[in-house]
Amino acid sequence: MTGFLAYLAYFLAGYTALTLAFYMLSVVVPKAAFVARVLASYICLMIAALFGVFASIGLRIAGNGQIAQWAVARCFAYIMVLTTGISFEVEDPKRHLETVRPAVFIGNHQTELDVLMLGWMFPKYCSVTAKSSLKKTPFLGWFMTLSGSIFIDRKNTKDARDVMQGAAEEIRAKRQSVYMFPEGTRSYSKEPELLSFKKGAFHLAVQAQVPIVPVIAANYSHILWVKGLVFNAGRIPLKVLDPIPTTGLTSDDVDELTRSTRELMLKEIFALTAKARGHAVAVPAGKTNSVAKVTGVDLKVAA
Repeated sequence: MTGFLAYLAYFLAGYTALTLAFYMLSVVVPKAAFVARVLASYICLMIAALFGVFASIGLRIAGNGQIAQWAVARCFAYIMVLTTGISFEVEDPKRHLETVRPAVFIGNHQTELDVLMLGWMFPKYCSVTAKSSLKKTPFLGWFMTLSGSIFIDRKNTKDARDVMQGAAEEIRAKRQSVYMFPEGTRSYSKEPELLSFKKGAFHLAVQAQVPIVPVIAANYSHILWVKGLVFNAGRIPLKVLDPIPTTGLTSDDVDELTRSTRELMLKEIFALTAKARGHAVAVPAGKTNSVAKVTGVDLKVAA
């Protein structure tokens, strides 16, 4: 055990020194800041995940297991702002994050930095959905399993159906909210954009008869743009939109619900980005209506 702790201490000291070296180098070579913040982000994620393992166990024992992901999200947000200088400014004047429960929260998916976005806005009594392959990831997978994440096996549609049906039941029984990215993947766009929406989140909300709460972030390519090796400090605006009720809706209404929600979110993303940049942002033709066909997991949710 002593040997392990010694190796861990050497590793952390070396990792910290390397990160600081790249930060210092960025004074003369700006692109070095990208490497420095990537290194800082990974160690922050590992620290938060390790904290999450113990926090999940402790909170479960104390009977508060449902807030484990909220606690770890805040932990990650605070250490990231200290090590990278990046934060999200949450605009939620009606306090929907605190008062709407249960719900299906959804948001736009830009880059890996969206994990930090969750750190700043993630509500209590909420869990995330994740690919089942993440279960095997050290620390992060352990934490997600212990804290009640909903894993979806995209290669096994039968399991996906069971997971989604179980999620709807858990939402109703435990008043547990869920956060999902309906785009299904990151856009990595330099300008405001939403990819086609998959319908799983909307089927889940309708099946559970709970509201959908969109949470949108302005385009932040000036903070992180992977293709250009840009990774800067700064504050990113985030806005919580009004809940969209699903009471009385059925699977027949999901297409229109998905389309109208995406259209609303895209409009708000352009407005928020324009506000953050201080000038108008043109909306490209053909960007206002794009809904993916019902496939894979989405078919299972409707079943």
